Amino acid sequence: MNFYTDNKDIAFHLQHPLMRKIVELKEKNFADKGKYPHAFLDVDDALDSYDKVLAILGEICGDILSPNAEGVNHEGPHVIDGRVKYAAGTQQNHEALTQAGLYGMSLPREYEGLNFAMVPYVMAAEIVSRADAGFANIWGLQDCAETLHEFASKEIKDEFLSRINKGDTCSMDLTEPDAGSDLQAVMLKAEWNEEKGVWLLNGVKRFITNGDAEIKLVLARSEEGTTDGRGLSYFVYAKEWGGVRVRRIENKLGIKGSPTAELVFTNAPAKLVGERRMGLIKYVMSLMNGARLGVGAQSIGLSEGAYREALKYAHERMQFGKAIVNFPAVYEMLALIKAKLQASRALLYETARFVDMYKVYNFIAEDRKLTPEERTEQKEYQKLADGYTPLLKLFASEYANQNAYDSLQIHGGSGFMKEYPIERLYRDARILTIYEGTSQLQVVAAIRAVTTGAYLNRIREYEKMPIRAEHEQLRKILVAMTEQYAKAVEMVSAKNDSEHLDFHARRLVEMAGHIIMGYLLLLDAQGSNLFEHSAAVYITRGQSWNDERFTFIANFAPDHIGAYSVMKETTVEE
Repeated sequence: MNFYTDNKDIAFHLQHPLMRKIVELKEKNFADKGKYPHAFLDVDDALDSYDKVLAILGEICGDILSPNAEGVNHEGPHVIDGRVKYAAGTQQNHEALTQAGLYGMSLPREYEGLNFAMVPYVMAAEIVSRADAGFANIWGLQDCAETLHEFASKEIKDEFLSRINKGDTCSMDLTEPDAGSDLQAVMLKAEWNEEKGVWLLNGVKRFITNGDAEIKLVLARSEEGTTDGRGLSYFVYAKEWGGVRVRRIENKLGIKGSPTAELVFTNAPAKLVGERRMGLIKYVMSLMNGARLGVGAQSIGLSEGAYREALKYAHERMQFGKAIVNFPAVYEMLALIKAKLQASRALLYETARFVDMYKVYNFIAEDRKLTPEERTEQKEYQKLADGYTPLLKLFASEYANQNAYDSLQIHGGSGFMKEYPIERLYRDARILTIYEGTSQLQVVAAIRAVTTGAYLNRIREYEKMPIRAEHEQLRKILVAMTEQYAKAVEMVSAKNDSEHLDFHARRLVEMAGHIIMGYLLLLDAQGSNLFEHSAAVYITRGQSWNDERFTFIANFAPDHIGAYSVMKETTVEE
């Protein structure tokens, strides 16, 4: 089975009109042509190469990663003498993808990468995640190399980036026992040793995904006497330098093949990435945005797997003389699962295109000054990426959980048994709304795009795009939803009360998300009938979801009923 060629949705998004411009900018007018044997000749050659490489990946995922997933789930990794040993299937997965040259896909050719744009790289992440969401954490942490490529010195880039293609894995070592989401509280100490001419790291990190990786990016406190984010710097560490021991691996609910480690740093040598004091403020924020895009892809890959398991079971399971797929209660669930899957996928690739566009301009700016038009475009795409990334992470992860839940429900009692893959997918999904920033934190990040009007402005752009006559009624629904959303934002903003805004933030963000994904599906339906049914399902359901949120906001009167104090007293005082 090939997990790329059997999914026409992914290939459709690869052909988006903006992809041609992304490729041209990424390839800098194909400057590598003739310098490297596999450099692209033109845009069509690049898109064809993306397609062929994704097909190779899809075959490995269908033939190796997916069949290994259950065994990896049962065996899991182990700690032996302070080091992690992967499950046998995990090691086989890693070796297969390394031998195929599928690590370092987005890195430049000078570092033995494929110089792929972000969109096909994210597609690859989705395909890997469908095969095994746990293994996607090991494969996907090559995002760390992107951070080095973007911010590290040439000396560090030359030392580390070529190692990725050879199979060296990465980790981002951020959280600590007393610093989870609040990374300003990180206290792992970094001290400059004048005699040795290196930074030495001391302390403990916890909940580190793929914690025994060959290459680590470590957030540490370099400025003595500080207690906030301004005292934190970012460091790169190589496993062979010693000084880091795996104390234990966490026993988790899901993604069992992904080793989540507690680490002890004892005079571990490291090199500074970029400037001191900018570790959290600049570098980790960039890395986290990439990680959130990755979790979006992971969520959609898992959703795809859950949907296919549910559809397969519904066709095979007979009750009362017919397959259960023929019962309205079941086919309605399947239609909604598919609509949420395709809606979140549309949001994923829209976000990835925005990220591609602003990042390619960032790299072009290292070689020459951007024109005023390019600079304007770069800023616009960065603003869109900043607004869409938390929206994507919020919706994709929540929908993955909902889809896994409903898929298991379709399985009935069988889904509760270990014999069916949906049981594993259900457990694996649960982490998606938690790591790389909880859903609640994504709302905190996304609400700015509500209050500044960034979402509304983009929605108005979608509204102007041409559609076929038969889809006009769906657009009318979206237009009405947009006016309702704008009114809801106005009502909440009129209070001029930050607690009131925070209280309704999730409702406002979700209203915007339903409209945006509705438009994306509707626009995709103009290019392919793959999306027509999901557009109709999602938009009509989205209308009812937004009606519910609007009604709550419109009727909420905290001054009259003391709602804030009642809720706070009910929880805090207990």
